Amino acid sequence: MTPSWEQLWPYRAVLAVDARNFSAHTGKVMQQVNADIQQLLARALTTIGLSGRWERRMFGQHTGDGYVAGLDPEVLPGLVGCFPDALREALSARRKEHPGQPPLQLRVSIHVGPLPNSGLGVPMVHTHRLLDDQALRSLLARANPEVTNTAVIISQRAYEDVFDSGCATGETVAGQFARRLVKVKTFEQPAWLHVPGLDWGLADPAIFETPDGVPAAGTPQPTTAPEAAKAVSPGVTFNNHGDHGTFGVDQTIHNTFGGQR
Repeated sequence: MTPSWEQLWPYRAVLAVDARNFSAHTGKVMQQVNADIQQLLARALTTIGLSGRWERRMFGQHTGDGYVAGLDPEVLPGLVGCFPDALREALSARRKEHPGQPPLQLRVSIHVGPLPNSGLGVPMVHTHRLLDDQALRSLLARANPEVTNTAVIISQRAYEDVFDSGCATGETVAGQFARRLVKVKTFEQPAWLHVPGLDWGLADPAIFETPDGVPAAGTPQPTTAPEAAKAVSPGVTFNNHGDHGTFGVDQTIHNTFGGQR
């Protein structure tokens, strides 16, 4: 008797975005931001020649404070290389068009894996775990929203598929991504952070100094002492890499961040 087996689901590139500080808005503003996000995605993807692919997106759905959709995996070089800067420009244009409104900042995660047409599966869960990474949140929380409106995280699989392939990625290079071990709930995997226009190699080395006695990332902090409110937050680890990860410097940031959306 022939053994029973099933075909693997088609590979999908998964794109997810969340708006920072979404819950601080009124209900009416939330509705407007939610509608704006989909328009901003369409504008950015049209800029890089993916309007047709976006119109044919799979399992597209609003997530309350964001949006998620599946695309054909062959567009990953465009999503990883060109989309972040195109989204940054779209958000900057929105700010100029609505000068009286607070600037909108978006977190972006990109992953790839086998998913059915419903979008339900482990790669979808992992995409949202990446989006919830504290370092990704902290980047936007620390940033001037009128200068930095986009922060991106891509999975290790997406990083390897794009940069190991040697496919063109516009003006973006692998050295513009910083490696990080993401720990969210039971999820623990390496991923890569990217902020359009940021050269990680120009960071002041002093910000990577680790004070003595600071617990490792994920260690619960005491809250009984008054000093706890002023304590340094858990470490945020970045690894500075050049092209294809051939040069790496493990560095740890300890700072007091916000980052609540």
